[in-house]
Amino acid sequence: MTDKVKERVAGVFNEVAAAIESGQFGQKKKIGLTLLDSEHGIDELKKAARLAENNYNDLEVELIGCEGDKCSCLADAHSIMDQKLEENEIDAAVTLHYNFPLGVSTVGRVVTPGRGKEMLIATTTGTADTNRVPSMLKNTIYGIAAAKSLGIEKPTVGILNVEGARLVEKNLRKLKENGYEFEFAASVRADGGSVMRGNDLLLGVPDIMVADTLTGNMLMKVFSAFNTGGQYEAVGYGYGPGVGEDYDKLIGIISRASGAPVIANAIKFMAEVSKGNLLEITEIEMKAANNAGLKNIISEIKNSSSTAETEAVKEPTKKITDEEIAGIDILEIDAAKETLWKKDIYAETGMGCTGPVILIAEEDEAEARAELKKAGFVE
Repeated sequence: MTDKVKERVAGVFNEVAAAIESGQFGQKKKIGLTLLDSEHGIDELKKAARLAENNYNDLEVELIGCEGDKCSCLADAHSIMDQKLEENEIDAAVTLHYNFPLGVSTVGRVVTPGRGKEMLIATTTGTADTNRVPSMLKNTIYGIAAAKSLGIEKPTVGILNVEGARLVEKNLRKLKENGYEFEFAASVRADGGSVMRGNDLLLGVPDIMVADTLTGNMLMKVFSAFNTGGQYEAVGYGYGPGVGEDYDKLIGIISRASGAPVIANAIKFMAEVSKGNLLEITEIEMKAANNAGLKNIISEIKNSSSTAETEAVKEPTKKITDEEIAGIDILEIDAAKETLWKKDIYAETGMGCTGPVILIAEEDEAEARAELKKAGFVE
């Protein structure tokens, strides 16, 4: 028996012994962790690596950016990290300040304070699309893919009540009607619906909270550091893996403020989505969404916004507006008002407790609702 064969046999026996001791069978996932640019220093990152390996038996961490790699800056560490991913020396990586290509954004994971429930935030860094509503539509698909890779077979989707939320909801319903299968979450507020309020955020009502990336990024910081004054992210799993159509790397994001507990969880997160085949699931979900008309819907949205009418509309005779029509997105509220003006129905715009509203005279409400429904502004 040669020395190499002896080494392999010894290695197999060591793996079996470790598996019996830990109860964890199967190959460990190797996760790379870059060590530069944290506000808490290299020792905090190394502490996170030890925590991850001690707490989660199914992974090992490879440090990138230490003395042996001769890195002078984070860009050098990223080059080494990318090469290790391409050559399959590591299964996934955790880093910060990584420049994803356009079309890729990250799905974060938090622990909500209301019930201690985990929730995905789609998305938290990167840019899925340069247009807000198409971006949030893609974020939804990315969030569903991430949830399924974590073993959530039928994740529920909630849409955060930000600009564009109603348009996102309307177009997601089109996707659903066209055969793309997913489930909407229902708000805990009395009026329900899939558009989520602050209460739903705190309680973690949906499995996936869809938001624009800048809002998602802010939420990650608040959820992670609300008990520490903001300088040390102590809770959660970080900003998550970059997800996108045809994207072939598993890279998870932390921030300069992330502390060892969050970084350790981020490492675990990446091991889980690697084991759960996130890349393959993303391609399956994107194909299903495109088959249900996602690309066509996005094209329609962009064409509509670029060819919006600009002619002046004459304001009808003013009336006392004592009724509200809700459910119209802030991005469409002026267009909805002008649609009514064209029909000589006086309307004003306002802001109700759940978002923008059309203010209308009581005697005009039925006709106004019918016109808005015909124009596609309300259900």
